[in-house]
Amino acid sequence: MSDTRRRVKVYTLNEDRQWDDRGTGHVSSTFVERQKGISLLVRAESDGSILLESRISPNTAYQKQQDTLIVWSEAENYDLALSFQEKAGCDEIWEKICQVQGKDPAVEITQDPIDESEEERMEELPETSHLVDLPPCELAKLEELADLVTSVLSSPIRREKLALALMSDGYIKRLLQLFQACEDLDNREGLHHLHEIVRGVLFLNKAALFEVMFSDDCIMDVVGCLEYDPALVQPRRHRDFLTKTAKFKEVIPITDSELRQKIHQTYRVQYIQDIILPTPSVFEENFLSTLTSFIFFNKVEIVSMLQEDEKFLTEVFAQLTDEATEAGKRRELVNFFKEFCAFSQTLQPQNRDAFFKTLANLGILPALEIVMGMDDLQVRAAATDIFSYLVEFSPSMVREFVMQELQQTDDDVLLINVVIKQMICDSDPELGGAVQLMGLLRTLIDPENMLAPTNKTEKTEFLSFFYKYCMQVLTAPLLANTAEETCSEDSPEGSTKINPVCPDNFQTAQLLALILELLTFCVEHHTYHIKNYIMTKDLLRRVLMLMNSKHTFLALCALRFMRRIIGLKDEFYNRYIIKGNLFEPVINALLDNGTRYNLLNSAVIELFEFIKVEDIKTLIAHIVDNFYTALESIEYVQTFKGLKSKYEQERERQNQRLNRYRRDARALDDDEEMWFNEDEDDDDEGEPVVEKSRSEEDFPESYGKFIQAKKVSLSAGAANGSNGANGKPAVPPPSPASPNSSSAKSTLLPATPMAKTALVGLVDYPDDEDEEEEEEESPRKRPRLGT
Repeated sequence: MSDTRRRVKVYTLNEDRQWDDRGTGHVSSTFVERQKGISLLVRAESDGSILLESRISPNTAYQKQQDTLIVWSEAENYDLALSFQEKAGCDEIWEKICQVQGKDPAVEITQDPIDESEEERMEELPETSHLVDLPPCELAKLEELADLVTSVLSSPIRREKLALALMSDGYIKRLLQLFQACEDLDNREGLHHLHEIVRGVLFLNKAALFEVMFSDDCIMDVVGCLEYDPALVQPRRHRDFLTKTAKFKEVIPITDSELRQKIHQTYRVQYIQDIILPTPSVFEENFLSTLTSFIFFNKVEIVSMLQEDEKFLTEVFAQLTDEATEAGKRRELVNFFKEFCAFSQTLQPQNRDAFFKTLANLGILPALEIVMGMDDLQVRAAATDIFSYLVEFSPSMVREFVMQELQQTDDDVLLINVVIKQMICDSDPELGGAVQLMGLLRTLIDPENMLAPTNKTEKTEFLSFFYKYCMQVLTAPLLANTAEETCSEDSPEGSTKINPVCPDNFQTAQLLALILELLTFCVEHHTYHIKNYIMTKDLLRRVLMLMNSKHTFLALCALRFMRRIIGLKDEFYNRYIIKGNLFEPVINALLDNGTRYNLLNSAVIELFEFIKVEDIKTLIAHIVDNFYTALESIEYVQTFKGLKSKYEQERERQNQRLNRYRRDARALDDDEEMWFNEDEDDDDEGEPVVEKSRSEEDFPESYGKFIQAKKVSLSAGAANGSNGANGKPAVPPPSPASPNSSSAKSTLLPATPMAKTALVGLVDYPDDEDEEEEEEESPRKRPRLGT
């Protein structure tokens, strides 16, 4: 469909009383068979699917708002809205709705009863068969009118009737003129009645009344009426705040008078809802739903009008990035963009996409790079908020910008490095800004949002970029505060602390904790890059120096970092930990903690319990070999005894496995001589002895070769240096003192496929590299454990 008059967006009101966008399409009013009546039908412009199919019921109250909105309720808690692109399309559908209901299209709301049972309708009929009779708009009748307004709030039918009556004959404007008279006469009783009346009218929840009450010539009188709450001794001074304290700042002059009026109106209505009106109770939540919708659609309209004015936004960006712009002016420009981005959150997703793409095309990211590096704290804080909107909207857009930026600028002024430095240099003692920036960095380096099928190389390219150009900036404070010589001169004499961290003030500790949290995230989500960085920089050793910090939360962060590494069960990491003896600072911290039962104690024990349960053999052997003497006295948990038990079981298993290939030297010689004699007997008899029990087909094909090779080897050994039958140099016999003898394999398993392994052992025994390497790799054989 190309008819833009019928182009609409469909909204539904969620449980939080916020409008959710359901999609964009084209609306028509047509007879639908299954609905058995004329219905509103909206088909999506993208694929033609049905977004909305709603029968125009004679009993449904429809409201027409702001010339381009139609709002109605289909159930007690199910509100719908159609937002038209053009006023003509809204008028056309409104006329169709009024035609079906038999109403005059000139009205802004249909007044049919809603949510009423037949019995309730019959009870209300004598009072609602005609419009509510309003008392004359006079001072003497204000109390009567206040009672009337208060009494109808419990009845949907009477609310509808009262709203229609108030919209006729300019009653609201005449009522507000009475307010001016009461205020001039200082008539407190009348002012209190007017407060009840205006508050009750707002709770009627009718957009047509809001249009009148929030117009330029009425809204300040409405605010004035709400100042005189009977529960207060003295009236509030809301009008003074709105007219004198709150100043409308135009960073760039707005020439569109309609836009200017809409901004003023939205700010004041928002003030009424948030400041003046009390928080609604559970029973009053729905009374102001239309007021929320009024503000919502106003914000949508403001953002759309500003976005369409490219000349305005271009001028704002030009002044924001101009070095000649004064500091005060730049602060106002940044605050404008912050509020502008906040308003954009009310847009439906597709419009929000277009909004941020417009900002990106105009250069929002280079502008943020400039202002985030400025000394003005307010400017930096506002720029951080804007940056958070952009990262939340599209991390990929920010990543793409910083990688392109690398080709045009130095490493120091890269946007991500500016963000990292901003986090590191946060002057707030509580590091509120640093925490926010750390969350944004984590979003940017999170592989989970780098999986867009349109750019499969994004993850690899960006992580390579980040670890090459940005990681050293992030870890600089950590490395600086864990240098070997740090504060060594200031260490107290006789201190048991090793490499004390300095400075060890609270703010520095908080910053290091944030950096460690980000690095822990990297360990969990980045495999190759963070592993390479940890190995290259010996990062875990530096991190574990923080176990000496007087701030327990920092020591726990360091321990958590190591726990994540061990949790990966990666042998590269395990060998790195063993080689560097990196359990020592953890065990020292456990021993220094003494008998205190606290979080540090539990976290360390959980680390060793994990190693025991997961049976990480290399780490278990290292811990028992080197630290069991210090840990065996800890008996309130069975963790360390369990580690020792695991260690001994594994050592026993290894010994049993090795004993299968090792025999006493004397027994070995006897066995070989016996076998040799049996072989000769077999030759004399002309057939193998084993044929008595098995057929020849049951033996491996290599059996004959194995026996022949064994004879050759034994004969060569007996010759003591003479050449064997095959003409090759003979191998000297194994020394009786040697603990290894591969011939044992042949003795135990003469007719198995292990024959080739045995052959290798016999021929190449003195340099049995395979078994030597096996012994070197197995830490169980280290004679380091004291018994």
